[in-house]
Amino acid sequence: MVNLLISQLRTLVRGWEVGMAALAWLLIPLTAAIGAGLWGVWANRTRKARGDGPELDGYARFRAAMEKSHSGS
Repeated sequence: MVNLLISQLRTLVRGWEVGMAALAWLLIPLTAAIGAGLWGVWANRTRKARGDGPELDGYARFRAAMEKSHSGS
């Protein structure tokens, strides 16, 4: 009778270990999916609109510099 109880207890413990191992392996992709979702939310956040002023000013300065004639060649 005692041997039967011990063998049942061992089976229960082994089943619990297998279940915890499976749970650990399932938590890895779940954690990765949650992390990817958080990164996606952060990457697609609304940023403050700046307008095109600084970019157009820089382009105008670039064009003016390229239009200058160089006497070296």
